[in-house]
Amino acid sequence: MAAIKFGSHLKELRILLCQTSKSSEGVRDFIKQQYVPIKKNNPKFPILIRECSLTEPRLFARYEYGVERQISLNGLKSEEILERLKNLVSTKP
Repeated sequence: MAAIKFGSHLKELRILLCQTSKSSEGVRDFIKQQYVPIKKNNPKFPILIRECSLTEPRLFARYEYGVERQISLNGLKSEEILERLKNLVSTKP
């Protein structure tokens, strides 16, 4: 279970993935395993999940003042994605 609580400096998360590609398999697993616990800890926080054929899986974090960071999730496993998410959450712009 992911016990991540987002701070006020983080404004939005966007996850891009492909519905069928091998490179997005870990992202699909991450959403199945971690989305509900994360959303329970952050019920009003916007987490956008966008599926598009043949897109590279990526995670975007939008912070205060319009600052945005992105990381590639290409070929990562669910646990690795959770660690990357924790790093983005703890990062302040």
